[in-house]
Amino acid sequence: MTDPTLDTRSLTLQRFEGSTLIGDPDQPRIPRADLPAGPRWPALVQTVALMRFRHQFHPYLHQKYGDAFTLRLIPGSRPLVLFTDPDVTKEIFAGDPAVFHAGKGNAVLGPIMGRNSLLLQDDVEHHRARKLLMPAFLGHALRGYRSMVAEVAAAEVEGWSDGEEFESLDRMNRLTLEVILRVVFGVSDEARLAELRPRVTATVDINPAILLGWAYPWLQRFGPWRRTVDNQVELDRLIYAEIRERRAAADVGDRKDVLSRLMAAGDPENPGDGLDDTELRDQLVTLLLAGHETTASALSWALYELGRDPALLARSRRAAEAGDAEGLAWLEAVLKESMRLHPIIPMVVRTLQKPARVGGRDLPAGTTVGPSILMSHQQERNFPDPDDFRPERFLPEVSGADAPSLHVWIPFGGGVRRCIGAGFSLMEGAEVLRQVLSRYDITSVQPDVPRVRNITSVPRKGARIRVARRG
Repeated sequence: MTDPTLDTRSLTLQRFEGSTLIGDPDQPRIPRADLPAGPRWPALVQTVALMRFRHQFHPYLHQKYGDAFTLRLIPGSRPLVLFTDPDVTKEIFAGDPAVFHAGKGNAVLGPIMGRNSLLLQDDVEHHRARKLLMPAFLGHALRGYRSMVAEVAAAEVEGWSDGEEFESLDRMNRLTLEVILRVVFGVSDEARLAELRPRVTATVDINPAILLGWAYPWLQRFGPWRRTVDNQVELDRLIYAEIRERRAAADVGDRKDVLSRLMAAGDPENPGDGLDDTELRDQLVTLLLAGHETTASALSWALYELGRDPALLARSRRAAEAGDAEGLAWLEAVLKESMRLHPIIPMVVRTLQKPARVGGRDLPAGTTVGPSILMSHQQERNFPDPDDFRPERFLPEVSGADAPSLHVWIPFGGGVRRCIGAGFSLMEGAEVLRQVLSRYDITSVQPDVPRVRNITSVPRKGARIRVARRG
C-alpha cells in the first residue's frame, strides 16, 4: 500500500524515465532476410506513417506486400510484422504467453499507464493482476453497473435541445468520461470531478507526435511534451488522493463502483494478496484510456451510421423502447458493427521472447507480431460486403449466418489477453444507445471519415448529427 506521505510527483517522473515506443532498444538489429518484406523507408518515417496515417498505410502495405509485411519502428529500428490472414491471427492469440509477450508490444503506453498496467504485464504478473481484476467485470458486477450507466447517460441526453446539431463525438466523450469517473473511479464529489475532468481530457486528447517523447525522453523537457508530463503529475496526485480517501471510507465495502470492488479484490489461494495503491492507480488509468475515448468513438460512429439510414434507425428505436434482452442484444450488435466498420485501434501486437514459427515463417526473438485490425475488419472473406453497416452480422438468429469469430472481429484483442473490460464497454454502449434512441430521432449532417487522435481513431468531423425529440 502506498504511504500517504509519498511524493506522487516522483512516482510520475520515474515512469517517464527510460520510456520507449516498442520493444527493447538495446537488442541487436534483426536482419531483413529473417523477416517478411516491407518498405525500406527510414524507421522514423515508417513510425509516423503507422501512427498518423494508419487508415491509408495498412491497405497500401497489404496491397503491395500481401498477407504479411514488416515495418521498422523507432527506437532502434525495431521490427513489427503485421498479418492479415485470420488463421494467423488465431495462431498468435493461441500462442504461448511466455513466448508471445503483449506487455513489451504495448510499451508505448507505459509512461501514462504505468508498469503495473494489465496491458503492460506478462507471465506471472499478468496472470495475478487479471485474477484480481476479473471479479469486477463479471456478469453480476456488470448488471450492477448498468443502472449507474443509465443514470449518467439519462442526465446527459436529457440536456439536449430539440433540433440541436452537434458533434456526437464531443457529447459521447463527455458522457463516457462521466461514466469512467462515477462508475469506475466512483467519484461523486463535484469539486473533485471538476478537477479531474480537464486532467483526464488532456491525457486522452494528445497528438501522436507527443508519443515520440517516449522514444526520445529528452523531448519531455520542452513544449507540449513537458505539458503532457505536468498534466500527468497533477492527474496522478488527484487519483492517489481519491484512493487514499476511499480506503479510509467507512462504506467502502458497500460501494458498487469498480475502484471499491478492486480494493476488496483478493486471491482466495493467497490470502492477503491484493492491489496496493500504485497498482490501483495504474489499473484505473488503464481502464480510463482503454474505455473512455474508445467507447465514445464507437458510440459516435454508431449514431452517425444510424442517422444515415432511416429504416435502421427505426429498428434500433424499437429495440431501445423495448429495453428487453432482445432489444439490448440488437443495440449491442449496432455497437459491434460500429467497431467493425470503424476500428478504434489499428492492431494487436505481441513481442516474441524466443524464436517462433508464425504464419509459416520462422521469426527471431525480439520481433513484434500481430494482426492488423484494420485489414481484418475490411476483408470480404471475413465480412461479406464489408463497406455496408449491418448489425445483424452479430445476430445469427437474424442473419441466418454464423456470427463472426473472435479471430476476425478483434477490437478487444483475443486469447488470454482479450480486453478484460470488453463486457463493460458493450454493456455501456448498448445502454447509452437505449437512452438516446428512446428520446430522440437522429439525422447525420454530413459525411465523415476517420482521423488519428493519440493511439485511437475518431471521426474527423466529430460525426455531426441533428437530434429531434420524440413526443
